[in-house]
Amino acid sequence: MSLRHLLSHRVSLAMQAAGIPAECQPHVAPSKNANFGDYQANGAMGAAKAMKSNPRAIAQSIIEHLDLEGIAHKIEIAGPGFINIHLEPQWLGAQTVALTPSLGAIAANSEKTIVVDYSAPNLAKEMHVGHLRSSIIGDAVVQTLEYLGYKVIRQNHVGDWGTQFGMLLAHLQSQMAKGENPTLALKDLEVFYQQAKVRFDQEPEFANTAREYVVKLQGGDAKILELWRQFREISLTHSQDIYQKLNVSLTADDVRGESAYNDDLAVLVKGLQEQKLAVTDNGAQVVFLPELANKDGEPSPVIIQKADGGYLYATTDLAALRYRVNTLKADRILYFIDARQSLHMQQVFIVAQKAGFVDEHISLEHHSFGTMMGKDGKPFKTRTGGTVKLASLLDEACERALTTVKAKNPDLDAQTLQNIANKVGIGAVKYADLCKTRTNDYIFNWDSMLSFEGNTGPYLQYAYTRIRSILRKANIEKNIEASQLNNTIHIKADQEKALALKLLQFNDCVEQVAAEALPHLLCTYLYDLASLFMTFYEACPILKDGVSEEDKLSRLSLSLKVSEVLKAGLGLLGIDVMEQM
Repeated sequence: MSLRHLLSHRVSLAMQAAGIPAECQPHVAPSKNANFGDYQANGAMGAAKAMKSNPRAIAQSIIEHLDLEGIAHKIEIAGPGFINIHLEPQWLGAQTVALTPSLGAIAANSEKTIVVDYSAPNLAKEMHVGHLRSSIIGDAVVQTLEYLGYKVIRQNHVGDWGTQFGMLLAHLQSQMAKGENPTLALKDLEVFYQQAKVRFDQEPEFANTAREYVVKLQGGDAKILELWRQFREISLTHSQDIYQKLNVSLTADDVRGESAYNDDLAVLVKGLQEQKLAVTDNGAQVVFLPELANKDGEPSPVIIQKADGGYLYATTDLAALRYRVNTLKADRILYFIDARQSLHMQQVFIVAQKAGFVDEHISLEHHSFGTMMGKDGKPFKTRTGGTVKLASLLDEACERALTTVKAKNPDLDAQTLQNIANKVGIGAVKYADLCKTRTNDYIFNWDSMLSFEGNTGPYLQYAYTRIRSILRKANIEKNIEASQLNNTIHIKADQEKALALKLLQFNDCVEQVAAEALPHLLCTYLYDLASLFMTFYEACPILKDGVSEEDKLSRLSLSLKVSEVLKAGLGLLGIDVMEQM
């Protein structure tokens, strides 16, 4: 049980014992000022309003029934009815010793299945910077949910179907007819796509062939399907290389593309027609939603089948949703798709609910995000105005990091330098994105993201490395083995108490990230933790002469806990740490 949950539970029991209605909440939160205790319970004001009573009298009644024996050394009423809780240092030390940031920390969550839809590149093109945010925000939330013990199913809803594939397959076929190896032909997907598009626009015969391939593909022609499978497999390999470099946990097994739902689309449309939800409008099948009516009262139209019989993203997304509910047995479904798709996702959710594809117990959540911007305040592009390939961005991050790391560590061998640079570069790009509030746009800036100062990935990686260096020094110079640590932590100084409190708030932070899908909260927590450690390190000597053996071991144990939490927290963000930098 987390620290906040423990205190909330105890205050809730006290409120019940004091005769306060069960719907009144304890409202326990960390104090913003150490003078007002370590935690505050602010539920007395709400309870007093509900009971038409004096809030200080209610607070006094709560305190009289509050059992925090051995947990708090002082409980007091402040202001109109705040309850200040001052935690017992000895208890804090024992709780910090027991803190183990490990996977599946809360096994009780394991019965709940959460499906997460993220990344979703188009296999016809290489991944670009527009895929970065969905991939890393979604993965951070997935890792966080798994840490908390939930059953999580990743779903990479890739674009692997549609009319453009006729053009691409026709071009691939012609290249292979010339003796070209398909893997080599598709080495640069962007160039391949551009070549196919030029031919489609300029060669009528090729365009006709491409259209024929679309019909054959949708009709299940064996030869065209085999060609499509080759294209799909090679394209997925491109994506998988990016995920591996980006330290994102998606694998080929998590891919379920638009093609997977092809056979269900006609069935789905027929079902919506039978429910009188889909109606014919200018030859198309449309669901009209009064729930999303415009200012003139006109219902929002959702086209699920075009007049020519073709299907749209809404149709495929509804089919995917049915699969996730009926086959994957999802209790909660999270979509990490940019803010421009907000209306589309609203439409899909409402149609699904009206059609009975989901019931009220299943949570459908679109977690939108803003855009990565260049220094000019416009969407991030190349100097020539083109789309920035994600692979190129990550390569440049590692190259820039190598220059910085090499300058700081000129004596390291080339392989070690490159390994460190890769972790620093990728970590810097990811952290610079994840530390921003998800819903906001942000400015991409190489200098700030690769800085070893401030709220950056390199700063936190360095903080971890510095602590590990202190622990190694203790072993070498003082003969203190790791087995001697983690036994006792004595909280004496204010800086030790602040650090222990922050450590014990780790699971509270992780739970909030999981509930709200906001990784920046974890980034802020880790930065605060690292900053508090630096303050502690300056105020509380560890290995200096004259420090007692008890204080030395206690402070080393506290330092070890900080390193463990930093490693665990950065791991949830998909950022590697290293023993030396």
